Amino acid sequence: MSKAETADRRPPGPHVADSHDVIRVHGARENNLKDVSIEIPKRRLTVFTGVSGSGKSSLVFDTIAAESQRLINETYSAFLQGFMPNRARPEVDVLDGLTTAIAVDQQRMGGDPRSTVGTATDANAMLRILFSRLGEPHIGPPSAYSFNTASVSASGGIRVERGAEKTRTVKATFSRTGGMCTRCEGRGKVSDIDLTQLYDDSKSIAEGAFTIPGWKADNVWTVGLYAQSGFVDPDKPIRRYTKKEMRDFLYGEPTKVKVNGVNLTYEGLIPKIQKSFLSKDKEAMQPHIRAFVERAVTFTTCPECDGTRLTEAARSSKIRDISIADACAMEIRDLAEWVRGLTEPSVAPLLAALQGTLDSFVEIGLGYLSLDRPAGTLSGGEAQRVKMIRHLGSSLTDVTYVFDEPTVGLHPHDIQRMNNLLLRLRDKGNTVLVVEHKPEAIAVADHVIDLGPGAGTEGGTVCYAGTVEGLRAADTVTGRHFDDRAKVKDVVREPTGALEIRGASANNLQNVDVDIPLGVLTVVTGVAGSGKSSLLHGSMPADAGVTSVDQSPIKGSRRSNPATYTGLLDPIRKAFAKANGVKPALFSANSEGACPTCNGAGVIYVDLGMMAGVDTPCEDCEGKRFQPSVLEYHLGGRDISEVLAMPVTEAEEFFGTGEARTPAAHRILERLADVGLGYLTLGQPLTTLSGGERQRLKLAAHMADKGGEPRILVLDEPTTGLHLADVEQLLGLLDRLVDAGRSVVVIEHHQAVMAHADWIVDLGPGAGHDGGRVVFEGTPADLIASRSTLTGEHLAAYVGA
Repeated sequence: MSKAETADRRPPGPHVADSHDVIRVHGARENNLKDVSIEIPKRRLTVFTGVSGSGKSSLVFDTIAAESQRLINETYSAFLQGFMPNRARPEVDVLDGLTTAIAVDQQRMGGDPRSTVGTATDANAMLRILFSRLGEPHIGPPSAYSFNTASVSASGGIRVERGAEKTRTVKATFSRTGGMCTRCEGRGKVSDIDLTQLYDDSKSIAEGAFTIPGWKADNVWTVGLYAQSGFVDPDKPIRRYTKKEMRDFLYGEPTKVKVNGVNLTYEGLIPKIQKSFLSKDKEAMQPHIRAFVERAVTFTTCPECDGTRLTEAARSSKIRDISIADACAMEIRDLAEWVRGLTEPSVAPLLAALQGTLDSFVEIGLGYLSLDRPAGTLSGGEAQRVKMIRHLGSSLTDVTYVFDEPTVGLHPHDIQRMNNLLLRLRDKGNTVLVVEHKPEAIAVADHVIDLGPGAGTEGGTVCYAGTVEGLRAADTVTGRHFDDRAKVKDVVREPTGALEIRGASANNLQNVDVDIPLGVLTVVTGVAGSGKSSLLHGSMPADAGVTSVDQSPIKGSRRSNPATYTGLLDPIRKAFAKANGVKPALFSANSEGACPTCNGAGVIYVDLGMMAGVDTPCEDCEGKRFQPSVLEYHLGGRDISEVLAMPVTEAEEFFGTGEARTPAAHRILERLADVGLGYLTLGQPLTTLSGGERQRLKLAAHMADKGGEPRILVLDEPTTGLHLADVEQLLGLLDRLVDAGRSVVVIEHHQAVMAHADWIVDLGPGAGHDGGRVVFEGTPADLIASRSTLTGEHLAAYVGA
């Protein structure tokens, strides 16, 4: 046999295509990344760890996922790209080995009142088709079952031109059957403004009838506008207005009027209040304004559709005595069983697809939801898991899935289920990249990349890359704290009283009676969907004086930042003004000090249509946002732009001593550092903050509230986004809040917070209709000793009892 024939019989060597087994990142500089170069194995589960602000999301989401999605978008025509999100190329030298990236983040789903769990997935669309085929009586096409579609009809003449024919007019009619309730317009609720909270109708405007905060007699923009508009008599008591005067007073259309020689726009009181107060973020309001809005606006279930959002016709059409409203109100696991019982051959493919979607909800631990649940009420973790559903049954392989803390909102009992889902995606041949803090989730990784060593400017480098066992032995912040375990307190605080909740029945709560102890740290826990949020956010007495701090987005533009949100900018402006003998308004990028070229934005935005828009630093102010003359004024050797570029920790030191010493600013900065936001810069746009960072920013703002009686502070999973090393700092902060006279109630799954509590309320035993009951009340030590609930079992294992 010749050598050539022998060579032909040898096993073939590795194919060159199999050599592309890593994603190679070289020179990544996005946000705080410092020329990061790293190789990430493909078709493996890689977990990215590090303290908050270390650069995990910058590497995974803003570099790898962003570039993959940008390259995919470029494969479409320019016409289609015009309808897609525009993405700029990340700051990175080389990105090799990318595959299609699907990013599943914690961004809350749209807060539009018409958006529900069903509309956010394909479930509602499939149900509408099902009822349009099988529903009796038949009322029309799928749109007849949609609460987002209104019934419309029209008729009239249209002009038609055909070639050389003369123009002729023909009569045409058009109609569309929709399922939208006409009273609430598909929202399920109707809002009403309590007029008694706006004015005292026994008084005239001249006598000070308005009771709206800030509406004083000398304010030409408010009281003066109504008094001198000419639409109403300012000296007549409001209750004596004629019908026309009352209509103009409450609902008048915008009209130009002249008041004291100034041209102003008059409009009715109701639309003015809606624009002035109701369109703004309640959390960003001052406490007395927020209290006014909560008093003045009421939301009630629509009386015509009983909250179903649908017309009577849509509700009358049924399959086996179940209407589409009934189906959407069921828990998804019950709906899945109902669909499984339908065997109509004519819609078999539709039933199979619907069944698969509903089963995915159950598999991922969301079987307790209903399709009519408003999407805006889902937590960040629930929203992320809903987004995962469409990928669970996908036949695609060699895809890169990117997750942002998928265990958020999960009880320790549920984390293993999430781990199994991630491993299943990996085993299908996909690359799974996960940003995570929980040790239970990190433990299943094939590869770990630890970023740090600190946050912000002190982070942005790779401290460790390797196996989980290697991380345990590594001298990094994550490695040192990986096996940390909190201890149960030897002595718990004694309550100073109790907040009584009686007959709570919101959502799945089953007539719950519970006493929340005051003056202590209380943790409310239980599996996801057991009724924790329903108890604390939906059942607290209205007069209890409860302040809720959650992770909902903070409304505001890119001009909003931690300095403006917390009120920090006010003492800073005053300090600059006093030191330089000028007006405070000069030191606001939204007022007199703004650069006239970019209007204080710092950048000039150029929209390039289907291509990524370009933000270029303003040439006049060089991105500093202020006029050059303003930057000549200094405080402690720094101008205002340099101060806004400082991290919180540096600013805390700057305003604490020396020439720049400003006690009012220093107190706010201390609170920001206390809640673990020391790495944020004062001028960082709020739109760039994560859910956990938003919540901690709100907490820092609420810590400034002053009042006589102890207040009740409700926190919704404050450990979200916190590194293991930061949890201890959070526990110290919660202790300080309680010691300062507040009653702190925390919805939490983290065992360290449970162990540190003075009192635990455990809900369950399951989710949805299997939950909604109090299964334990008492101290953490008692819960561990009894091990009578799932929480007790996991907490006992955590503390090593």
